Amino acid sequence: MLLNILFLFTGFVILIYGADKLVDGGSALASRLNVPNIVIGLTVVAFGTSAPELVVNIISSAKGESALALGNVLGSNIFNILAILGVTAAIYPIAVKKATTWVEVPMTLFAAALIFITFCNDHWPVPDSYIISRTEGIIFLCFFLIFVTYTLVLARKGQGEEVTIKAYTLPKSILLIVIGLTGLIAGGQLLVKGAVSIAESLGISQRIIAITIISIGTSLPELATSLVAARKKNVDMAIGNVVGSNLFNTFLILGTSAVIQPIPMSAENLTDILTNLLATLLLFLFIFTGKGRQIEKWEGIVFLLLYLIYLFFLIFFFFSFLAQI
Repeated sequence: MLLNILFLFTGFVILIYGADKLVDGGSALASRLNVPNIVIGLTVVAFGTSAPELVVNIISSAKGESALALGNVLGSNIFNILAILGVTAAIYPIAVKKATTWVEVPMTLFAAALIFITFCNDHWPVPDSYIISRTEGIIFLCFFLIFVTYTLVLARKGQGEEVTIKAYTLPKSILLIVIGLTGLIAGGQLLVKGAVSIAESLGISQRIIAITIISIGTSLPELATSLVAARKKNVDMAIGNVVGSNLFNTFLILGTSAVIQPIPMSAENLTDILTNLLATLLLFLFIFTGKGRQIEKWEGIVFLLLYLIYLFFLIFFFFSFLAQI
């Protein structure tokens, strides 16, 4: 058990380190190729913060561990909204831009609803017959291409957040990319191995491990970015970071996972799917409460309380399960 826990947390460290170096190297290389900073921020940096989830899901799907793949996406999305935005808004109210209000957040709500629709489309409500097929995975990827096109259009109009690019020589940029990719793959392998072994040792479902430990761990880059933004009172970046990450998670990561290996969904996943949908809906509604388009401190606290309640039910059912063994 201790060895598996070591695998898990070592995997986290290597995974996050790899993502960081991949972003640094990729951003520097793109800058040398005269790619505008805004485009780098909307593509390379956004991809880098979602790279841990992507790598973990690709490895999980390739090994047939579909419960990890689905739980990681849903858990990350829920954590991003309820925990990350909750903490950020509790520190300083989050102003929401017009494009984020009317395009990006509704797009995120549509993505959450699409998972629910996919779930209900498969012979619902017959238990254990749900699946995200390869065809549905391709549909998710098509929506991801629409999202990427939208971000590039924003970049051409001069909208979006400028990012600071570290200047490296061409050899060093390539070296950082190689180190980053190696770290992502090695860290992802260790993390998946540790998570599966821990679940088997405790006799619990991989869903519980994925939707708590793995999803929180792979969301650490988004949490760090949002906390830095809150500290600098540049909190409008926080919601863009979270919304972009959720869209990456749903359309790109879940879509890619389903194309590699169709993802079975059980009836217990409905709780997570609905929580993801309701959290996103609440985000949209909170933008219009209070003064102006912003998420206020009390709303951030509500997000945090909801996340704690959600975790409580997961842990409660986990210990109830153990008591029956």
